[in-house]
Parts: sequence; C-alpha cells; structure tokens
Amino acid sequence: MSAAETIRAYYDAFNRQDMDAFLALLTDDVVHDINQGERQTGKDAFARFMEHMNRCYRETLTDMVIMENADGTRAAAEFVVNGEYLASDEGLPEARGQTYVLPAGAFFEIRDGKVARITNTYNLNDWIAQVGG
Repeated sequence: MSAAETIRAYYDAFNRQDMDAFLALLTDDVVHDINQGERQTGKDAFARFMEHMNRCYRETLTDMVIMENADGTRAAAEFVVNGEYLASDEGLPEARGQTYVLPAGAFFEIRDGKVARITNTYNLNDWIAQVGG
C-alpha cells in the first residue's frame, strides 16, 4: 500500500467511525503531535485521545487532498473538518451542539504501510469563534 493509500484508508476509517480499522493503521510506537498540545507516543495513548475526541466531537472530513513524497515515507493531507461540538472539552467554550467547518491538515511519517507519526494542524482561534467562544 502506498503512503497515499494508507492515509486514504486511515481517513476513510475515521469517517466511518471504525476505530478498530483506524487504530490498526498505526504503528505500536506511533508519535502523535496534537495541535497546540503535547506530543504523545504509542497506540494506547492515541486510542485514549480518540475516545476523548469522539465523546466531545462528531466530525467528518471532506475535500481531502493527499500528497506523498517520492519514496513513500512521508505524506500530507489537507481537508475540511465538518463537526458538531457534543460535550464541553476542558479549557474550551461550553458545548451546546454547535456546528463548525474548519480547514485543517496533517503531516505523516509512514513505516511498513502504517502511520508512524501524525502531526495535525488547524486554526484553534477560528474554531473557538465558530462555536461561540
């Protein structure tokens, strides 16, 4: 599977909310750089992060563009996050079912057909303005 195919499968699983398939595309030692947050390491940490995110947000990604480098070890994706804020997240505005549309992107390292690093990026101030912060 090419890097682009791996990333496509990763986001297809995300959009289906198939967390088993989603997590299966990660290396056990995956590194996750959270937008404006900490770096976490390991599939277990990533699974806990996703449990939290899925409790607070319902999101679907659209308008996906995926790029990869020549040797297939790195990739990037640009997309639009279409979401609903379900439950208040610590340090952020109160959730009242607000919807949002947010441009975002991610950078990946691929190893043996799996995601070994993901760095997500989006404009948090834009999101806060949309949900009424």
